Formats: sequence, structure tokens, C-alpha cells
Amino acid sequence: MDEHYDAIILGTGLTECVLSALLSVDGKKVLHMDRNQYYGGEGASLNLTQLYEKFRPGSAPPTDIGRDRDYAVDLIPKFMMANGELTKMLVHTDVTRYLEFKQIAASYVYRDGRIAKVPATEMEAVRSSLMGLFEKRRAKKFFEFLQNWKDDDPATHQGLNIDDVPMTKVFDHFGLEPGTRDFIGHAMALHLDDSYMQRPARETYDRIILYTSSMARYGKSPYIYPLYGMGELPQGFARLSAIYGGTYMLDKPVDEIVTGDDGKFVGVRSGDETVKADMVIGDPSYFANVKGKSEPMVRETAKVVRAICLLKHPIPNTDNSDSVQLIIPQNQVGRKHDIYISEVSGAHNVCARDVYVAQVSTVVETSTPELELRPGLELLGPIYDKFVSISALEEPTTEGTAENIFITRSLDATSHVETIVEDVHNVWKRATGGKDLVLKSRAPDEGAQIQE
Repeated sequence: MDEHYDAIILGTGLTECVLSALLSVDGKKVLHMDRNQYYGGEGASLNLTQLYEKFRPGSAPPTDIGRDRDYAVDLIPKFMMANGELTKMLVHTDVTRYLEFKQIAASYVYRDGRIAKVPATEMEAVRSSLMGLFEKRRAKKFFEFLQNWKDDDPATHQGLNIDDVPMTKVFDHFGLEPGTRDFIGHAMALHLDDSYMQRPARETYDRIILYTSSMARYGKSPYIYPLYGMGELPQGFARLSAIYGGTYMLDKPVDEIVTGDDGKFVGVRSGDETVKADMVIGDPSYFANVKGKSEPMVRETAKVVRAICLLKHPIPNTDNSDSVQLIIPQNQVGRKHDIYISEVSGAHNVCARDVYVAQVSTVVETSTPELELRPGLELLGPIYDKFVSISALEEPTTEGTAENIFITRSLDATSHVETIVEDVHNVWKRATGGKDLVLKSRAPDEGAQIQE
């Protein structure tokens, strides 16, 4: 292989495939390699045989829950915001032509020992079972304040500068109770912990507006999800990259990241072949040991515990929904991190009819990770089968600009894609010498194709 590439991409996770497609569309010559035989990396979607083989090697799947090919079970399920950045990327790159989406039926939050629907409008806040009468009025005023806010009209600011004041001050201004702050901050703004309270309120304002505008787009919930599982997304972006000249190699071992005497990236060795490029982008698993580097290029920041659960019924107390996003805010169960629960079903072509796939995940805080999932598992009702995994969350230790080695972050415990999008922007900026990723706008009616 004496061809020279602008970029080599290692791993076919969603982050890597999005970057590969964006670089290809930008006119770059891209080679994409993965040691696995399938797309998606750690976030792949597996059929029933693959699922049992991964978690219980040598054991055959049961015969009473449908056919092998009925299944595309996400190892790490993520939902997309209908108006979110990833949806815009799909539309901008025209990947929507390969995919079809279905709405997630409802968004819930766990509060005071029970499951309640997340209100996303002033009217829903007034009807919500999450709050008492007086708190509903305060919440209604808070949501009206957000909806009416105009940057250039001080009359809408109520004396608050959201670029300066911390979010906790805005909550104080409306007198919102701790439980209300919980569901707004964690189930709507999708913050991972409570540190957002001390940061300027603009960040949370933007996140809540994204939630409410996504909610308004199709009703029911702000989330959409690809038919046949999240593994379809990397494949869609891979197809796009190929149209623009990108080359894909699956089942290709990566034996060495080759660097020069100056420490800069030279190429990737697979067996006795070395292919050269100006830079490499890849997931952390490919950079555990880079020769010539005295310091590690990847560090572990935390561990995530996940349980994939097969159910024969929808999650109780969710109005028999065929799909839900359910968040247990940290404070509700005395934790430092939220617990995320997602559920999809045969309606999404990811499992047999009358089967539901629920996943419970959180960041590990103790020496007994599986026990930490108990508050979530207890909400699922009888579990037909369960697969538990613990994986390291890893991130790069350097920007990578000195070496032309740009490493992405592991997929986190959240059940939505917004953190993946942040990483795409981050890596793009590092790899292109500080250029922001700007998506050109397209015709407004070109949205994701939603199956009702």
C-alpha cells in the first residue's frame, strides 16, 4: 500500500463515521479501518446470536423470543433530539436518504419514588403530577420566561443576564423547589451532574430550548431513533464517505501506530503493510500504546455499568409506551450521577413483536457496580434476560495537534447523542487547525424521515 491519504480513521463508532463523512465531503482522501467485522464499534447493534455470543460465549440464544434476524440490539443505545445537531448533520450530509426514523413515544423522570412524564411546555407544566399547585404556577412563569427571552430586548430579561448569572440564580429568581430543578436540569437540559448550577445560565437555556423545540417538532417526545437500531447511523455515514471517495476496510487488524523521530504520526501498520497519511483520528482503544510515547495518550476517567434487559412487556407506569427515555436524577437516589433508562421495541425493528429491549446505565461509583443499577432495574418489572457489562470511559490526554493524532472519547452513560456531537465538534476543531465545524443550511423542509 504506497498510497498516501489525508486522514486515516480507526474504528467505526458513530463519532468516527461522522468525522469520516464530514472530511470526505470536505474533499479529503480518507481511509477508514476497523478491527471488527461489523460497523459501530462499541456502539454496534447485534442480532440475537451475536448478543449471546458476546455476553455468554458458547451458549445458544433461546428459541421462544423470535428469529435471529428480528434483532438489532444496541450495545449502547442513544436517542437523538429531533432538532439536535446530529439530526442537522444527517440532513446536511443527506445521510437521511439511507435511514428511517421513528419517534420515541415519551420522556419520563423518576421523582419521589414514582415515574412521571416530563412536562415540556407551560401547559404541560400546569397539568404535571410532578408539582403542587403553587409550584406549577412558578414553573409556568419559568418556562414562559425562557420561551419569551429575546437577547436584544431587555424587557424580556427580568433583570437577569443569562450570560453572567449562574443557573442557580435563575432558579432562585422563580423560587423553584429542588425537585423541580432536578427534572429541569437532568431530564430536560440533560446535564450529567449538578455542576451546571454554578455555570452561566445561557448553557442551560440553550439546552432547554433544544428540548422544547424538539418536542414541538413531532409532539409526544423530543427524541427520534433509527429503525433497525443505532448501528444504522455509522453505516449511513460510512456510505456517504464512500460516495465521496472514502475507502473502508473492516476486519483489518491495527498492529501499530507508526510515528517518526519527531513524534509525529506517519502511518498505520497492519501485518507487514504500512499505510501513510497526514493524520489519524480514532477511538481510544486503538491508542493504548503508541510507540515512542513515554506518556500515555489515553486516560480512563470513569467506568460505566450497563444492563441490556429483554422484557416481554413495556416498562410499567409508562402508559404502555412502545419506547421511552426515563432519567433518574442523582439526588432522587442519593447518587453523584444520574441513572439512564431507555426502552425500544418491535415497533423500531430491533426485536421481535411483543419483546421490549430496555437498557439501564450509569457511571460507576462503588465497588459493586451492578447494585448501582438496582433503582433502575426495579422499575422494569419482570426481566426475561439480562446482560451486564462494565466498560472504561476513556479520553485523550493531549489535543493531538503536535503529533497529528486525534483521539475521540468513549461513549458515555447517557442515553442521548448530544455528548457525541460535542466530541465531533471538538475533534474537528483540533484536526483542522482550529476551524469550527459549520454545517451549511439546506432547504427547511428536509427533515429526518419519521415513520408515525
